[in-house]
Amino acid sequence: MMERNVVVLSERLRSLADMVTPGNTVADVGCDHGFVSIYLVQKGISSRVLAMDVRTGPLSRAQEHVEEYGLTDYIETRLSDGLLEYRQGEADTLICAGMGGKLMQKILERQEEKSKSFQELILQPQSELSEFRKFLREHGYTIVFENILCEEGKYYFLMKALPCEGNVRDDSAPDGVVLSDNLFSQEICDKYGRQLLYEKHPVLKAFLEERKQILTQIREGLECQDKERAKERLQEVMQELCEINRVMEAMN
Repeated sequence: MMERNVVVLSERLRSLADMVTPGNTVADVGCDHGFVSIYLVQKGISSRVLAMDVRTGPLSRAQEHVEEYGLTDYIETRLSDGLLEYRQGEADTLICAGMGGKLMQKILERQEEKSKSFQELILQPQSELSEFRKFLREHGYTIVFENILCEEGKYYFLMKALPCEGNVRDDSAPDGVVLSDNLFSQEICDKYGRQLLYEKHPVLKAFLEERKQILTQIREGLECQDKERAKERLQEVMQELCEINRVMEAMN
């Protein structure tokens, strides 16, 4: 992780950190070993970071790393279950990454007033993406930027969300994109990311192509079985394949 006293992040973590608005103070929930916090200060993106984690082990490592890099004046470590020990107004940006969508939703929902007090939220759910995007939309957040990347064979969806008033519709094309009609339903946008779809993001195309290959292999295996559950699963697979084909066609 370290080279010549300059922290070196993975592409995923670096991309997340670079989404922070320069000059903002940051609360990093689930900071793990604190390298994102260190990167933010070293790169001059943030002059103050609050690095929080629910686990004492990783938080101790984070404190050790902060001291090693000589950044104790800029980075505070704090034991906290989500935002429980965060005091409203301490930071402008929330980073929450590397955990399941349901857990991330729980963190935002449990301390909703605190969550809504941030200027921006930098988020990277590991799972339940469709449900998590729907949660954001229905609880007063709008996604203003999305990215997808593939690292060591695994795909990661990154997003920046802003608190807003009321429910948010997310089924139109991004600003600057002109379309003859609305190609993607809200359900599809929740599943794959509205901006990524309309921008025809090449990594999303690769993700869909890989998913299509996996589903095709599953379909071939299920077609040889006579059990009722196999037939039900085959129908589900065929439906998802049809959906992916329609999405890929619309993106071309």
